[in-house]
Amino acid sequence: MQQTHALIEALKRLLKARSVTYAELARRIGVSEASVKRMFSLKQFTLQRMEQILVAIDSDFQQLALAVQAAQAAPALITGLTYAQEKEIIDDTKLFIVAVSALNLLPLEQIIAIYDISEAQAVSCLLRLDKIGFLELLPNNRVKLLVARTFAWIPNGPIHTYFKQEAYGDYLNSQFDGDNELLRLVNVMLSKKSTAALLERLKQVAVEFSRLHQEDARLPNEERLAISFMLAARPWMPQTFKALLRQ
Repeated sequence: MQQTHALIEALKRLLKARSVTYAELARRIGVSEASVKRMFSLKQFTLQRMEQILVAIDSDFQQLALAVQAAQAAPALITGLTYAQEKEIIDDTKLFIVAVSALNLLPLEQIIAIYDISEAQAVSCLLRLDKIGFLELLPNNRVKLLVARTFAWIPNGPIHTYFKQEAYGDYLNSQFDGDNELLRLVNVMLSKKSTAALLERLKQVAVEFSRLHQEDARLPNEERLAISFMLAARPWMPQTFKALLRQ
């Protein structure tokens, strides 16, 4: 089953590399888009169908095998840390700064130029982050992040708790009327179906935010701003409203 999963994931990467959508693939192989989605969802392909797909995207079994090997050789990306790892990071201010800077794709020289952290201290922090699998420290102190785009701190974990206790008040202490500021508070009444759709859309916005972050990492540091993006949604009523609810 693991080998099948690896093959399908490699095939997905080949499709993405060639900018071939499920709809386009369906057109090329003469089936419906729903059929293509079902094949990938159920991971059910005959050899003939697999070969047909590879031909349709101008590939072959050799390239598919190479894609599988490349994926297996690459380190697995993590979507989160353990509670103990987050605690270790938040308990050391310099380690926390270096970790967040690494997430922001700042190279070592910029970290030590911005913060009162020596090169030796920064490298020591990077080594600790390497040890827990947060990143890989490469020759010449270059850094390769090992976190997925969906990486997130533990809900109500050490780092979330820090931001709730220390940062939220300072973050919201603004008129939010500057050129790069925005605040919207929207109160609505939705069905469960609409609420689920809204939450899914917010998750997609967070993924898009991460994608833009990755793309803009190529720009010089002076052309980038440290933007904090906070998403929150829950059933809620102000206490003043609750106090007047009929019993």
